[in-house]
Amino acid sequence: MSKLVINADDFGYSKGVNLGIIEAFQNGVVSSATMMTNMPGAEHAAALALENPKLGVGIHLVLDCGVPVNGNVPSLVDEEGRFHKAETLLHTAKLSEVEKEFISQIEKFHSFGLVPTHLDSHHHIHGHDKIYPVVEKIAALYHLPIRKVSADPNHSSNRLLQTVQFFSHKFYGDDLSISLFLDLLEEFAGYETVELMCHPAFIDEPLLAGSSYALQRVRELSILTDPSIREAIAAKKMKLVTYKEAVNV
Repeated sequence: MSKLVINADDFGYSKGVNLGIIEAFQNGVVSSATMMTNMPGAEHAAALALENPKLGVGIHLVLDCGVPVNGNVPSLVDEEGRFHKAETLLHTAKLSEVEKEFISQIEKFHSFGLVPTHLDSHHHIHGHDKIYPVVEKIAALYHLPIRKVSADPNHSSNRLLQTVQFFSHKFYGDDLSISLFLDLLEEFAGYETVELMCHPAFIDEPLLAGSSYALQRVRELSILTDPSIREAIAAKKMKLVTYKEAVNV
């Protein structure tokens, strides 16, 4: 039986996002989430995680949304103290400050009384050539798997750190449907471990004001909680697991 991690990104973004993720876990097929510890909803997300210990929770490293956890990373922020947009940040960021901020985000996660299952990042910034070596160093320090960043079997992320065999970002966009989800399950055939990224949420004001991907999250939630999806996963002989269960760390 193959193992499937369905990971909800952006845990901690807002209460609406947090509650949507928990709904998709309790009444749907989400098995894992990754938390943005720098966002206003992080403490609320942590409380929900502690109430739902079977939900695997990792860390969604952030460099381009909201404000830093660490107050002394000037190369990462604009004049208002907010993170630069990614295209600017990748030119201005000092890697020593990236490392400092990521460690602060991880330590804040630990301060909630939680143990992370793995690392990934907002807008996949951990996979950028400039940023990845820092993430790899930190992941080794904390003994954490990293979301797969390359399909190349010779990429260091597949040699040095445990990760799933296959990662899919295709459950995303304006044309989501149950049919699309079922097609994705077909793509997963032949892999022992798979991660599927998702972004379920209930809409609230912070999400509407801050994200261009808002209404689509409600559609994701509807699909992820449809009983036919769980039935299809079982029929494919796939087991929903946390990241820790998938990579045996």
